[in-house]
Amino acid sequence: MAVDIGIEETARKEITGHLERLLADTYTLYLKSQNFHWNVTGPMFRSLHLMFEEHYMELRDAADLIAERIRALGYPAPGSYAAFARLTQIPEGLGTENAMEMVRSLAEGHEAAARCARAVVEAAEAAGDVATADLATARIETHEKTAWMLRATAA
Repeated sequence: MAVDIGIEETARKEITGHLERLLADTYTLYLKSQNFHWNVTGPMFRSLHLMFEEHYMELRDAADLIAERIRALGYPAPGSYAAFARLTQIPEGLGTENAMEMVRSLAEGHEAAARCARAVVEAAEAAGDVATADLATARIETHEKTAWMLRATAA
């Protein structure tokens, strides 16, 4: 069936392109956070291990919401490592970084995801897509708060 939700197809396609990048950034941060959760060592092991777990669980849920919004706009959601690698701006983590390198890397990743989400908001607002704008605004808030907490940890 054709999608008739009050947003023109060209706008839905543009918004979806931004959402695909946000999904890729979110999933890459999810994998990176889980990798660091498994591999962090040092005096702050327990607190970082638990913090990274909180982060990847939140990112897992966020990825699902973003992918479902892409589907609601009428397009398939990317879901492969190859697609995410092509779409993301966030470098993967190796898991061999020291604890503070992990923290800094995740802070930078969350800042990048916040910037990506801002592009989603701009495109969505231009098309009157309040649902996508709301989703992306919530992601900005989460990424900015997480980046702040990570920066405070690395200080």
